[in-house]
Amino acid sequence: MFDDDFNEEEWGPMDETLQRYEEVKNGESSSILDEEEFERVVEYYFQNSNEEQALLACDIARTYYPFSASILLLKAEIFTQAQKYGQALKTLDEMEQYDNNNLDAVLLRSDILLAQFKYDQAALWLEQKSVEYSGKEKTEILLELSDVYDESEEFDAVFDTLKRVIKIDRRNEEALQKICFWAEFTERLEESVAMHTQLTDDDPYNALAWFNLGAAYQGLKMFEKCIDAYEYCVAIDEKFEFAYRNMADAYMRLKWYGKALEVLEKHIEIAKPEDVIFEAMGFCWEKQKDFARARQFYRQASQLSPQDDGIFFKIGETYAREKQWEKAVKSYSVALHLDKDNASYCMAIGNCLMEMDVKSEALVCYLNAVRLKPGNKTTWVALIRGLYITGYYEEALTQLEVAREHCGEKGDFYYYQAAILFELGKAKEAMLQLEHGLKMAPAKAKMFTDMNPEYLLRASVAEMIGKYKKTKK
Repeated sequence: MFDDDFNEEEWGPMDETLQRYEEVKNGESSSILDEEEFERVVEYYFQNSNEEQALLACDIARTYYPFSASILLLKAEIFTQAQKYGQALKTLDEMEQYDNNNLDAVLLRSDILLAQFKYDQAALWLEQKSVEYSGKEKTEILLELSDVYDESEEFDAVFDTLKRVIKIDRRNEEALQKICFWAEFTERLEESVAMHTQLTDDDPYNALAWFNLGAAYQGLKMFEKCIDAYEYCVAIDEKFEFAYRNMADAYMRLKWYGKALEVLEKHIEIAKPEDVIFEAMGFCWEKQKDFARARQFYRQASQLSPQDDGIFFKIGETYAREKQWEKAVKSYSVALHLDKDNASYCMAIGNCLMEMDVKSEALVCYLNAVRLKPGNKTTWVALIRGLYITGYYEEALTQLEVAREHCGEKGDFYYYQAAILFELGKAKEAMLQLEHGLKMAPAKAKMFTDMNPEYLLRASVAEMIGKYKKTKK
């Protein structure tokens, strides 16, 4: 098989060999090149994109070595690379007369059939040849077969074929790495658990098998069991960084943020700094309400990924949680600068400005959010609430109607309409809208009372809300 690049360090200097080849080609030499020297010449011309000279070198070599399987294999590869598949297959047929047990030829024929989209023929060919080989060569054929099934989108067959590889070689790194993905993709996680449990019983120092067992448990949301498996994995291979990543994720799913941080710190010790790791550490500190330390790690993440708007948004969220509105606005603004079409960022800035009593600018932000996502109920709710707070009741009612046109009837809208109507002194209409809201979304009644707790002082309001609460129970 051709290497990706011609390597003179491996092959040695070519000047003398090429000169002797030219003499042989022109009939000017009484001596000939040996078979390996011809191979070097073919390789040299091919890697220098001179297909014509490479094929000529093959033909000249065959006049001296007519039964050379290696020269014919090189010729078949050249035809394959040139997409001359018919000539490549014909050359392989000729080669097999002299060597019908060449693994490279088996794999090359499969590649050609794949390139011709003859998936069934490629799979059948490899299945037939696999019985003729054993050990490492058999696993290579089966790995090629798994790729064929992947190309033909027979995904369960991919999983089954990788299982066959692991049965032959339980430490086959490629198969173990791939089957971890395919177990989840084909939703055969329980089968993966059973397989890897047996594998770790038979070979308890197989770090990849422990990792795959952990990943299968993780996919099944059995987080404590997956953590145990990852612990075995890193005990065997303390530099298995993906095990630390997945373990940290499992701890976070369990909301054991302190444990997750310990694992992430270990990851930092053994691997290059990555934004996702620093971001995860920031998330853990944020969940533990240590916002200053959360920002520290979010900033480290932003230094590695300065175009990631989401990280700056998270920094803004930590400031907002501490009611540091001006600093929050600055961080949200950076996020919005990086992603100008993000409605959530507009709303976040609007909320801060509202808290800072810069209401007119806040309303502009809410209007931008609605413009960016007119079909999103949340953006309309933010705008209508802003108009309510600023006392623009008539405008709020107008925007409610527009919101319904875009989003349909929502319980939230009825609650806001009821609150606005109460403020306009239209109590009877307000009570009708409140009842609509309670019928549609009784669990959201707090949305209405949060607008103005004094509404509950009205006996009719308290009675109606109480009635629907009882009905809900």
